[in-house]
Amino acid sequence: MRAIVKLMRKDLRKRSFRGTRFLMAAVSLTGLFIFLEDTSNLEAGYVRTGHRHYRHSHYRSIRLAAVHGRHDWYLSDRRPVSRGTIAPPAALDIQIRLDQAGFSPGEIDGNLGRNTRLALAAFQQARGLQPAATIDEATRQALSNSGASETLVSHKLTPDDVAGPFLDNIPRDLMKQATLPGLYYTSPIEKLGEKFHISPMLLKRLNPGTKFAAGEEIKVPNVSGTSGSEKEAATPAPPANGGGVTVVVSKKGSSLTVKTADGRVIFHAPVTSGSEHDPLPIGQWKVTGVSKNPTFHYNPTLFWDAKSRGGKADIKPGPNNPVGVVWIDISKEHYGIHGSPEPGNIGHTSSHGCVRLTNWDAMKVASLVKPGTPVFFVE
Repeated sequence: MRAIVKLMRKDLRKRSFRGTRFLMAAVSLTGLFIFLEDTSNLEAGYVRTGHRHYRHSHYRSIRLAAVHGRHDWYLSDRRPVSRGTIAPPAALDIQIRLDQAGFSPGEIDGNLGRNTRLALAAFQQARGLQPAATIDEATRQALSNSGASETLVSHKLTPDDVAGPFLDNIPRDLMKQATLPGLYYTSPIEKLGEKFHISPMLLKRLNPGTKFAAGEEIKVPNVSGTSGSEKEAATPAPPANGGGVTVVVSKKGSSLTVKTADGRVIFHAPVTSGSEHDPLPIGQWKVTGVSKNPTFHYNPTLFWDAKSRGGKADIKPGPNNPVGVVWIDISKEHYGIHGSPEPGNIGHTSSHGCVRLTNWDAMKVASLVKPGTPVFFVE
C-alpha cells in the first residue's frame, strides 16, 4: 500500500496522461482493499475452540484498543469521535454494564452484535430512556449507575477455577455422547469463559501469554461470579421464592424477559427459540419444575433431523450436555427452557422448539421462577 501511495505522488508530479490513468487505477484498487477489509467483518463464520463452534457473524468490528476500554472510536462505523460529541463506551464495556444491570448480551465477545443491541434497547425502554443508535449521555450514565465501578477486574485463579475433569473432545453424535462419563468442559479456558460470561477467544486476548494456571492473575469481566473487591450488580431485587413473576419469551425479539407483578423488568436475555420445523409453541404455559445438572433423555423420534430412529439414550449431566446445566420444565409436553453447550450460538441459530439460553442466563432464570410461574410464548 505504501508503494502505491508513493507511485501516486510521483505520477501526480509528472502530470502525465499515463500517470493520471495509473492514479485512477490505484485509487480504485485502494478502494477495493478498504471494501474487502470492511466486508470481511460482516461475513458469518465459525471459529472452533475446543469442541465448540463460536459463531461470529457480528455487524461491527472492534480493535484491540477498544477491548481494553479506550473510548476513542465510534463502534458503529469505526470513525474517530468528532469534537463536541459524547464518545460511546467500548463495546466490551457496554456488554459488561448490561450484564451487571440484568440485561444479558449473552456471551460477552467485545462486539456490538444483535444480542447486545437488543439488550441495550430493552435496557433503555426499562429505564424510560429514548432508544438511540448511539450511546447518548443519559444511557451512558444509566449504565454506569447500574453496576460496579469497574468493568474489568483482576482475578487470581484458584485451583478450583482450573480443575477438571476435562474432555479432549466431545462428539457431535448424541449416541456417541451417551457413552461419555459426563459432558464436562474441554479446557480450563472454556470453564472460565462460562464463569465470567465471556468468549474464550476474547479471554485469551485480554490475557496474552497467560497459561491459565492456578495462582495467576487474569483480567476478567466484573460480573456475578467474579471474586475480589468488586461489588455485585445493582439489579432490581426479585420477589422472594419466585412469587409474582412472569416469564415472556418473544419469538420475534429472540429474547426472554422476567417481569414482576407491577411490570418491572428484573431480567432480560437473548434466546434461541424454535425453527421452521419445530416452531415455538405460542401460548400461555406455566413452570412445572426445575432440574439442575439434568440427564438428557434422547429420543430420536422427537427430532425431525435425527439421522437414526434407533434406540433411546441417556446423556450424562455436565455443562456440555445438550440442555446445559439446567432444565426448566413447562406445562407444554416435551418443551422447556434450558441452558446450552454453545453460548456463542444463542440468538443466532435455531432449536427444536425449546427455549435455549447460555448456561449462566438459564441458571439466573431458574433462580427467579418456581412451579406455577406463568410463561408466555409470544410472537
